[in-house]
Amino acid sequence: MVEHSIEATQAVVTLDVALPGIIWGWMITLNMWAKSIGTGVILVGAFLLHRHKKEDMPSLRWMMPLISFIALNVFLFFTLIDLHQPLRMINIFLHPHWTSAITVGAWMASIFTGLITLMMAIGFLDAHPDFGRHIGVAKSIREKSELYDKVFPFVVFLALPVTMYTAIIMAQSSARELWVGAPELIQMLLAAFMVGSASLVLIAEKWSDAVKKDLAMILAFSVALSFTMYMGEYFFSFKSAEVEATLAFVHSGGEYNIQFWFAMVLGYIIPFLIAKGSMSNYNSILMKFAAITTLIGLYMAKDVWLKIPQMLPLS
Repeated sequence: MVEHSIEATQAVVTLDVALPGIIWGWMITLNMWAKSIGTGVILVGAFLLHRHKKEDMPSLRWMMPLISFIALNVFLFFTLIDLHQPLRMINIFLHPHWTSAITVGAWMASIFTGLITLMMAIGFLDAHPDFGRHIGVAKSIREKSELYDKVFPFVVFLALPVTMYTAIIMAQSSARELWVGAPELIQMLLAAFMVGSASLVLIAEKWSDAVKKDLAMILAFSVALSFTMYMGEYFFSFKSAEVEATLAFVHSGGEYNIQFWFAMVLGYIIPFLIAKGSMSNYNSILMKFAAITTLIGLYMAKDVWLKIPQMLPLS
């Protein structure tokens, strides 16, 4: 850092502020992406179970919590790694500070994962009656099968704050005006519906046509709304000079311009066009392609939106 004084005003001019570079990189992107899948399949699954009979979705009862369990453990694993000293997580539970969004989020995510684990065990054993039928633990879990439906409403309720609390952490970051709490909350909720529906599309081969069309509807609406919000920020963000400077990285000639638009086409425009068509005439092959592009495109979009605010100096 270089600084000098202006004698007339006694002001100190500070120059050459160090730029720490990208602190939140691919690891945090993967963290948020996996969390969106883990919560999204629950939210979308709850909607489908409310509208349709279980018989129309024969594998949903056990595949939904299984996908969520895997994604949530990816999320928790990279959360621990990001702490650099994973044992710090113990203090979050032994000495919690409830004014911290990180603490509240960690507690909610842990409870959510615990309930998902219970649902996964019950759902899997109910779907596979011959598996572990001579094992005492499996027998005990099967005897408590009614817990699945009792726990599920609490899981759906927790899925909402768990998928959105990271937006509060981002909004609390100093001098990062692109990350505004309210829009980020909505974007993270839409991301959950995007990848939640996309993940279920990949396992919906034997589901009824009505269920598949509902998945197409959820995917179409969620990508359309999320894309609209990105375009609103991209073209009409006049909030501050810092936001404009940040968005310069994705505007024409910017370092992340190609990645941003590739993400928009791959994760939003293509899935919307395919899903909109499948709402009336469902095409299984095209919808699976749309699901894969949604998963890839969302990761790329999240990666860009996470990195570009960190490219600016904190002064």
